[in-house]
Amino acid sequence: MIRLGVNVDHVATLRNARGENYPDPVAAARMALENGADGITAHVREDRRHIKDDDIKRLRALPAPLNFEMAATDEMTAMAVALKPHACCVVPERRQELTTEGGLDVVGQEGALKPRIQKLLGAGIRVSLFIDPTAESVAAAHRLGAPVVELHTGAYAAGKVGELERLRQAAAAATANGMEVHAGHGLTFENVAPITTLPGLAELNIGHFLISQAVFDGLGPVVARMKALINP
Repeated sequence: MIRLGVNVDHVATLRNARGENYPDPVAAARMALENGADGITAHVREDRRHIKDDDIKRLRALPAPLNFEMAATDEMTAMAVALKPHACCVVPERRQELTTEGGLDVVGQEGALKPRIQKLLGAGIRVSLFIDPTAESVAAAHRLGAPVVELHTGAYAAGKVGELERLRQAAAAATANGMEVHAGHGLTFENVAPITTLPGLAELNIGHFLISQAVFDGLGPVVARMKALINP
């Protein structure tokens, strides 16, 4: 079965919009887990625009895998090593972006990434690298020793022609190298089914759509429906 990781960042975005203590991303995480989610994803950004340090500590205390999304910085590497989540997904981060805009430049940043990845692996943390679906990126991730790649599905979700085939080829290359394949970004009820057919796909991480759709349908039913769609 394909695992579903639910990203609760935008529950925290809604909370922070008014400076209140609700809605609580940890309560949302519990509800997601009760309705079929296999794990929780959260991204502590440099500017703390949504998930705060206390949030990530409380999410780590839940009896479920935590996927800690992080930039490749000394601050976040130290936080991850201290927190020891089940997994870390290393992503690109620019302060001015609204959301992650593409995959990590694993080819151009290979030298800078290597010591940070080694620290995470040395702490017993499963490391994934959020990459664009290219042969070069998969090869670089393999050289860096990452056991997992998460393929960026944003271009596919935006309707770019040929992107599904690029994702298939990247997933096949990662699998051939013995790496676990995850995917995420921009996935919805309407576009997720073709992604579930990627070679070796083990996990999808989905956030913004689920939280947005929950405004209309409730988080529990939305998570349950997505889980059913990815495992028909």
